[in-house]
Amino acid sequence: MKNGEKWLDIDGNPIEAHGGCRLYHEGKLYWYGEDRRGDNYVSCYVLEKNGWKFLNSVLTTNSKTQATRVVANLDLRKEISNGDKIRVIIERPKVVYNKKTKKFVMWMHYENGVDRQDACAAVATCDTPYGDFVYHGAFNPMGHHSRDCTLFEQNGKMYFISSARRNADLHVYLLQDDYLNVARLVNVLFSNEKREAPAFVEKDGKVLLITSGCTGWYPNQATFSVADSITGDFTVNENLGDETTYLSQSAFLYKNEKGEIVFFGDRWGGGDLLQTREFDYTKSGYCAYKVEFDGETAKLVYSDEAFC
Repeated sequence: MKNGEKWLDIDGNPIEAHGGCRLYHEGKLYWYGEDRRGDNYVSCYVLEKNGWKFLNSVLTTNSKTQATRVVANLDLRKEISNGDKIRVIIERPKVVYNKKTKKFVMWMHYENGVDRQDACAAVATCDTPYGDFVYHGAFNPMGHHSRDCTLFEQNGKMYFISSARRNADLHVYLLQDDYLNVARLVNVLFSNEKREAPAFVEKDGKVLLITSGCTGWYPNQATFSVADSITGDFTVNENLGDETTYLSQSAFLYKNEKGEIVFFGDRWGGGDLLQTREFDYTKSGYCAYKVEFDGETAKLVYSDEAFC
């Protein structure tokens, strides 16, 4: 697979799983991400011997909704002034498994589809990794804005991390035991530095965090920072890769079977975005680069071939 290109599933169809995550469960590797086609919001694929197989559109405009104890907006379509209902915006879905409740829990970024003023987190759950998720609504965690987001587990605790205060800060929340709500705000990172697209990985007792700048869909300079704990003090951001992060933006980090760290990113709009600055979802591809991480240093290794 080539970096920056549209990748195909085993049926020859473009994989639509942007800004997402991967989940390893019971011997299988699942890939979730944004799907903006038709009524879809989030798609799920599974890795087979001959490639990625599409399983299901796990969250759509028609997904079942169900209120929980958390006061939230359950709308998956937005009614506009003429009475029509339009798609809302669902971005950066992250899925984890809760061993206590035996539920798969998805957190994501929600906007109302008209403007980007809601800046909410949203939650959905399912009994299986690839079934139809039940949507539990969107809300502002502890009253704060919440945009680009991710989930990260450390020492048996699950954390939700999202850009806050109009992307000026990065908030770290400890989740409640069932992962349906935040318990408390435990860290604020990079105040007034305007970082988004957070991606975490832990290796050799260190937490590596990669973020991007805030330039819309246009690629920019990624940075990395390191800490002993997600609740601790992170080092000053240092540049990673070139000034466009090799034409990509971070979606997630993961360790492959060899223990090597992989930077998985999106190339929004394909290579054309550098010239046009106009986002074209149909051209958006994927990038996978190796990260060489040692202590408090990190390097992004460029290659034409995806490092998977």
